Amino acid sequence: MKRRGVWLALTSLLAGLFTMMASVPASAAVACTVEYKANNWGGSGGFGAEIKITNSGDAWTSWRLTFAFPGNQRVTQGWSATWTQSGANVTAANMSWNGSISNGQSVGIGFNGSYSGTNVDPTSFAINGTTCNGGGTTPQPPTVSLTSPTAGQTYTAPATVNLAASAADSDGTVSKVDFYQGSTLLGTDTSSPYTYSWTNVAAGSYSLTAKATDNSGASTTSSPVGITVSGTQTSSIVVSPTSLLVPEGSSATYSVSLSRAPSSNVTVTTSKASGGDADLTVSSGGSLTFTPSNWSTAQTVRIAAAEDSDQTAGTATFNSTASGWTSGSLSATEADNDGGTGDNEYIKRFTTMYNKLHDPANGYFSPQGVPYHSVETLMVEAPDHGHETTSEAFSYFLWLEAVYGQVTGTWTNFNNAWATMEKYIIPSQQDQPTNSFYDASKPATYAGEWNNISQYPSKLDSGVSVGRDPIASELQSAYGNKDIYGMHWLLDVDNTYGFGRCGDGTTKPAYINTYQRGPEESVFETIPQPSCDTMKFGGPNGYLDLFTGDASYAKQWKYTNAPDADARAVQAAYWAYTWAKAQGKDSQISATVAKAAKMGDYLRYSMYDKYFKKQGCTSTSCAAGTGKDSSAYLLSWYYAWGGATDTSAGWAWRIGSSHNHAGYQNPLAAWALSNVDALKPKGATAVTDWSTSLTRQLEFYRWLQSTEGAIAGGATNSWEGHYAAPPSGTPTFYGMAYDWQPVYHDPPSNQWFGFQAWSLERVAELYYASGNTAAKAILDKWVAWAMANTTINADGTYQIPSTLKWTGQPDTWNASNPGSNASLHVSIADYTTDVGVAGSYAKVLMYYAAKANNTQARDMAKALLDGIWANNQDSKGVSLPETKTDYNRLDDAIYVPSGWTGKMPNGDTINSSSTFISIRSWYKNDPDWPKVQAYLNGTGPAPTFNYHRFWAQVDVAVALAEYGRLFP
Repeated sequence: MKRRGVWLALTSLLAGLFTMMASVPASAAVACTVEYKANNWGGSGGFGAEIKITNSGDAWTSWRLTFAFPGNQRVTQGWSATWTQSGANVTAANMSWNGSISNGQSVGIGFNGSYSGTNVDPTSFAINGTTCNGGGTTPQPPTVSLTSPTAGQTYTAPATVNLAASAADSDGTVSKVDFYQGSTLLGTDTSSPYTYSWTNVAAGSYSLTAKATDNSGASTTSSPVGITVSGTQTSSIVVSPTSLLVPEGSSATYSVSLSRAPSSNVTVTTSKASGGDADLTVSSGGSLTFTPSNWSTAQTVRIAAAEDSDQTAGTATFNSTASGWTSGSLSATEADNDGGTGDNEYIKRFTTMYNKLHDPANGYFSPQGVPYHSVETLMVEAPDHGHETTSEAFSYFLWLEAVYGQVTGTWTNFNNAWATMEKYIIPSQQDQPTNSFYDASKPATYAGEWNNISQYPSKLDSGVSVGRDPIASELQSAYGNKDIYGMHWLLDVDNTYGFGRCGDGTTKPAYINTYQRGPEESVFETIPQPSCDTMKFGGPNGYLDLFTGDASYAKQWKYTNAPDADARAVQAAYWAYTWAKAQGKDSQISATVAKAAKMGDYLRYSMYDKYFKKQGCTSTSCAAGTGKDSSAYLLSWYYAWGGATDTSAGWAWRIGSSHNHAGYQNPLAAWALSNVDALKPKGATAVTDWSTSLTRQLEFYRWLQSTEGAIAGGATNSWEGHYAAPPSGTPTFYGMAYDWQPVYHDPPSNQWFGFQAWSLERVAELYYASGNTAAKAILDKWVAWAMANTTINADGTYQIPSTLKWTGQPDTWNASNPGSNASLHVSIADYTTDVGVAGSYAKVLMYYAAKANNTQARDMAKALLDGIWANNQDSKGVSLPETKTDYNRLDDAIYVPSGWTGKMPNGDTINSSSTFISIRSWYKNDPDWPKVQAYLNGTGPAPTFNYHRFWAQVDVAVALAEYGRLFP
């Protein structure tokens, strides 16, 4: 279900509109265009190449691409075609599912290769023996710019805003110009000069664009222009942010401005309210003057916190006042720096990051207080929009506030973060209304998973036996109902799609889902759907018949849990409890910690086979489980639950997952849930299950550890998702088959180094907290491998592994005599400077170093953090430029069965000609879209962005605070 920030190989059809010819020629005439893009892997002698083949002639029923390398290049691995090479000559023949290509349609294929010397691109390509790239020029899209209003222009409500645009087309004519406010169409003009008068505009801030469409149907959207319409305003002093974390022995700043233009100069005085901590004072900006011309320009107030010897974090309120103006207030909290032992630079850095994350101007949180996946909206990776959010982001939110409690002694923010999570991403009883009908003896009806998206919808098959759910009754006994207490993985925070809550079209945040069609379904091939499908949107059966095949469909709700996020929430609760207890304040968070224990109780559903089959299943006729024999005691890729929306329909279901990925394991959470009294769940067998899981997870790491030290992919109890028999010789782990890329293949799920850092950090935390020797043995080997492949330069820049490649396989697991895994190997294809992964990796090193007294690991952790701080800071946090070549897939075809048609909430058509962008047309109004469009048109480079992912910012912030705590 998740795709991290890694490159995505081009594997699916790139759809285009085409016109059927009036007659079919007697013989097919081949005309074609081939686009070849290679990406070298930084001096490693390896490269990847993406090839786009476009049919510009008669339809093909099959195709064979041929070309010759000009040098010594070799194809080592290919996809979406059958690849062969003889000498320099390469042939790629179509697969069974992508051979039929009509006029105007394209197919994307690719390969990884090796070379020495210079990697020169081939220049001549042929399809079915006919040389390509001779078929005329590509139509050019129109150009357009908004000439009125100008950026920053202000109006008074009710306003009339006159819009004007210039547009031209170099190889045709402009058919029309549409004027938009955000994604809302204001009006259209079909002749030059292109204008529109927008009347009666209310107060607010607006983003305006013009979209030109030419006679061939190509379109371009202008860069956005922001304007402000001011209405009747109170005379108030604006303070931003309204809360501030101030490091002891240092200072922090906030902004002050006015809400409207004054008639004459206004002096704003800032002073501390009585009763505040004496250590907190105004050090500058106590008196600020605003004029009729600079009233909206923010000025700075600096708050200082004196160094003291106590370990109590003080608080104070600072009021900004002026005669005749409503005052503004700021709440300041002191961040203790280890009992006054000195100036702790890393605690200071944490406070800087914390303040940036909570500054409303930086845009990390929605108005409801929900953390966005990223500040930026144009973001396609795991979520398909930056202002969606994930259970992952919420778990990081908890971790951030746990650390805040550790450095301030104030636990209100941690409790509030859990309450926000509970309100918005843990489905309420109203969101899962028919659990009372759930029958643990018949948890769900079987439907197979399939490698190719075209094999969906997957037919429901009641003839395949399903095991018994062994924990449902004890959970009901413990908590008094049949509802599930776990996070759904994906929220449309701003209701961008327009599904709303259970089909109401308006309520936000809204539960949605995307991935649902096997391991080859990349984010670029998904069809978003509401988690509560009332059949208001989509087709006659909503979106249901795109995914499962059945005789009839009922309105229903369904949720999917990402176990790594729930486990991280438990992990954060463990640290919050540990630190609050050390402060004598554990009673302040006891209710929240109890909820974490409850979440851990339900998290056990992720331990079970998808259909509660016994472990070691290799056919659909294998034995159904009768109890714990269907549990792998690992954190699988998901668990899910659902039911009818109609209470009279009388059904509900639950499933686990058969696929287990090393990157999802969390032995620290397993240890806490089975050893820390405050976190022990109420379920009758829960503590025993988590104790078993702790041992099993550590065995899993040991089984998957390569000769070099990195951890390989995982194992499955359902080969290819439909209980097929694994290939002969496949190693097993407690009956499950080894899978180097469990769950998803586009891209391969275990090529991202971030999974190594995330997962091994939890192992390191377990080792630090408990001294577990099995954890240490895993870390000894992994840390040595990771550090040997990390480069720290004199200027603080660094290089860490990025894309991993795997060969061989582990030995079949023998718990009493584990094998050496002599044939399992990892190599590093390329490297990265990713700030979020570096922050997580630094935490692995520091927890390990603190327990093992390893100065080399400690120093490398410090160097990574210092390098980020020296080279990657910006006004919103930390970031670096990312060139998004994978965005060439934004016009990828999405598979829709022939004849199926429906509508997205905004009216976008869903049918067999749909693409990623065609069912998300609102993306074309995003401020960042023009440079993506230019890249898709071939007229601009791959777009580059500085992204601010919430999880990455928190990983760095927490790493800074923890380094300051562990090595004061």
